[in-house]
Amino acid sequence: MTDFLPIPAQAPPRAHATGARAGSSALTPKNETAWEVANALEAAFLTEMLKSAGFGEQENSMSGGHGEDHFTSFHRQAIAERMVAAGGLGLAEAFYRSMMEARTDA
Repeated sequence: MTDFLPIPAQAPPRAHATGARAGSSALTPKNETAWEVANALEAAFLTEMLKSAGFGEQENSMSGGHGEDHFTSFHRQAIAERMVAAGGLGLAEAFYRSMMEARTDA
C-alpha cells in the first residue's frame, strides 16, 4: 500500500491578494466568488499534474482494472483540493490577482 504524507485537517487561513484573510468581511461576495474560482483553477491544475506524474496508477496483481481507473480520478481531485486548502503552490493568488485586474480593466 502507498504511504502518503499527512495533510492537516485544519490549514492556517491563506491571505488573499488584497491582504485579507479567507472568510473575512473585507472581501465582497463577488471577490469571494473569484477567490473560490481561483482555488478551483489551482486544484484543476494540480489534478492534471498528479495525473501526469502517474499518481494512483497501479499495474500489479492487486490492481482493480478499469473500475479502479474511474475512481482514481476522483482520488486525484480530492488530493489536489486538499493540497490547495493546505496552501497549494500559490497559483490561486496569481489567478485571483489576474481576475481582479481583468475586472477593473473592463
